[in-house]
Amino acid sequence: MNAFTRKGDFWAGLALAALGIYIVTQAWGWNYMTEEGPGPGFFPLWYGSVMVLLSLALVAGTVLKNDPKSQKVLRWSELRRAMTCWAALAVCVAIIKYVGFMIAFGLLTWFIIAIMFKRPQKAALAYAVGGAVGFYALFSWGLELQLPVGTLF
Repeated sequence: MNAFTRKGDFWAGLALAALGIYIVTQAWGWNYMTEEGPGPGFFPLWYGSVMVLLSLALVAGTVLKNDPKSQKVLRWSELRRAMTCWAALAVCVAIIKYVGFMIAFGLLTWFIIAIMFKRPQKAALAYAVGGAVGFYALFSWGLELQLPVGTLF
């Protein structure tokens, strides 16, 4: 196995490139422009394309900067933290239809700040509430889009 294939940036770049390709292929069939302006395919097509380009740049950078002297050993604690953050995001997506966007996003923000980064509860709660309200204001009032509301509340 090559030294660069042991680096997390290499594999993360490939995973993000695959995700970006999936986003672009899904958005390709949607309307890019409509009579009112950008269609549902506009934003996903652009951010999927940018995601592919940046992730491939990450992979290329990892391959080109392959210095055997600077090889790092995989740290399981770092991998566990990353996977815990991904699991928290997956739980947020799973509960959003039951509790709504604001509560799910607030819980995710609180978890990342209070549990993952071990910051004070007051700060975590302030960011959680402020972030949820800020996103709600931006999407609901600023962009006039409907965010998911929960079936339980």
